[in-house]
Order: sequence, then structure tokens, then C-alpha cells
Amino acid sequence: MIRRAVPGEGEQVRAIVAAAYARYLDRMDKMPAPMLDDYEVRVGEGAVEVWDDPERGILGMIILGDRADGFMLENVAVSPDAQGMGIGRRLIDHAEAEARRRGHRQIRLYTHATMVENQRMYARLGYVETARGEDEGYDRVQFEKHLG
Repeated sequence: MIRRAVPGEGEQVRAIVAAAYARYLDRMDKMPAPMLDDYEVRVGEGAVEVWDDPERGILGMIILGDRADGFMLENVAVSPDAQGMGIGRRLIDHAEAEARRRGHRQIRLYTHATMVENQRMYARLGYVETARGEDEGYDRVQFEKHLG
């Protein structure tokens, strides 16, 4: 069910991200960075993977990246009407497996400081908070998980 997004799916991905992040807007002083991304470009770069349900279509997305400082889970979002079905967890499991496949021993991610639900979820999944503070103009909480 996880596959690379193809050209023309950027708008669907953008809509999922917008819907997933909308509930946080009243907590923040500006739009979250993922809501500002150009998903047609990211799809064209081959950076976007999607959870594609055969009956309901695209329900989630993830962006992963090899960076000079390690493997990063850049963005994960699930359509609000599909949340609670385990899709987010499976996308994160996929990210961790991909990090291992690429030879990384840890995976990193961040979330906005106001997204406390995400922070609790990442902690439950074994991610450890490593830093808090401003990063690229956002109040972020950094996490990492060591992969066995």
C-alpha cells in the first residue's frame, strides 16, 4: 500500500497535508512549513511516498531524506478521516525500515512545539527528545530514535 507518488498526485498530497495540519493552525503564529511545501515539485523529485488504499485512494503521505547529518523523516501526514486506522504508524515503520535499508543507525524528525499530541505519539514509538528551540523560524522539538 506504500508506493512512490507519481506526477499529477501532488495536489492530492497537498490536500492531505493541509487537512492533517489544519487542527494546529489556531495554536501557531504562522502556517506550518509542511503546508507551504510545493508537492508537485516534491513528487517530481521522487521524494513523496503515499499510502494508497485500493478502495479509498491516497490516505497518507511521507517524505524521507538522506541528509549530511543523518536520515530524516521530513513529513508524515494522514487524512483526518483515515486517522486511527494505523496508517501513520505503518508509514513511520516504513521510514525506520528505509533508514536501516540505507545503512543508517538512527532516524531523526521534528515537530512543532505546539503539536503536543505528536510529541506524545513519537515518545510512545521510542523516539527521544533531543532539543527544543527555534529552527528555520519555527519553535520545534527535535527527536531521534536509534535503530537496532
